[in-house]
Amino acid sequence: MFGLMVRFTCKDEEAAAEFDELVAHTGEQIKAHEPGTLIYTVHRVEGRPLERIFYELYRDREAFDVHESQNHVREFLKARGKYLSSTEVDVLDFMSGKGVDA
Repeated sequence: MFGLMVRFTCKDEEAAAEFDELVAHTGEQIKAHEPGTLIYTVHRVEGRPLERIFYELYRDREAFDVHESQNHVREFLKARGKYLSSTEVDVLDFMSGKGVDA
């Protein structure tokens, strides 16, 4: 498995609302077209209304590469910058857990 945790910080509340709309649209496309994307979840951070955490889990690195090549993902990556003040990405090395069989 291959995973990421991404922390996005939006510029302001208006940008956060628009970013959330972009995320919702992209998420629907991911659900419909990416069988190798096992988990793609978006979270608000309690007490930090401008922050969003994405947790992404892919069947393998190849599935992640397929995800990154999708038009809806490329559109998201192109559009997101106007809403964000920062982005932090952690690549995760899966050790153990419960929830998704690869």
